[in-house]
Amino acid sequence: MKRMGMIFRAKANKALDRAEDPRETLDYSYQKQLELLQKVRRGVADVATSRKRLELQLNQLQSQSSKLEDQGRKALALGREDLAREALSRRAALQQQVTDLETQHATLQGEEEKLTLAAQRLQAKVDAFRTKKETIKATYTAAQAQTRIGEAFSGISEEMGDVGLAIQRAEDKTAQLQARAGAIDELLASGALDDQSGMHKDDIQAELDRLSGGTDVELELQRMKAELAGGTSGDRQALEGGQGQAQPGTQQQPQDTPRFDKQ
Repeated sequence: MKRMGMIFRAKANKALDRAEDPRETLDYSYQKQLELLQKVRRGVADVATSRKRLELQLNQLQSQSSKLEDQGRKALALGREDLAREALSRRAALQQQVTDLETQHATLQGEEEKLTLAAQRLQAKVDAFRTKKETIKATYTAAQAQTRIGEAFSGISEEMGDVGLAIQRAEDKTAQLQARAGAIDELLASGALDDQSGMHKDDIQAELDRLSGGTDVELELQRMKAELAGGTSGDRQALEGGQGQAQPGTQQQPQDTPRFDKQ
């Protein structure tokens, strides 16, 4: 079970690493810092509001204390010592409240100053992080684009890899068809395959036809020579004389043959 859990966590971590985009992570971190800064600012505003309330209460208590003091003096001037004593007693109670409120006011003022300083420091950190974030994002985007361009030029990217595989398959099929066509031509030439169209002749048949045609011509030529050699010499002389004496536009007169009368 431990091994399975480790394998599952390793695969999940690898899947998350592939799915993670550093730019999105930086933007998310910046957003969380902005939310934290907003909370600190709201805290400063709340503390300042509480301090302001204490200041208003202090002003009211101090006004009441001054009023009681004036009333005690007037009562004492009129001979009403009892009223003067009551006024001073109430003033003392108010003074105790003023002292407590002043302590709380000092505490709130200190907290306000701390929160204000923390907000200023956090604001500076957020501004620095934003600048660094944009720089990292720009660098990452440029590196990613450069990597994709390099992969495209080298042909190892997914898109170019698919194109390269398609080209390789087309070249393989073309070479296969060329090899098949060449093999068929060789088989037809050797006579291993019959040409159903009757238009193709192999080399041997063509040579035999050529020799047969030449033999027929030679035989015809010998026959004509024999006929010429076997003729009469008279015919040859007549033929030669006729060829030598015959002129264009002249005609030979036939000779009279002797007649034999019957007795």
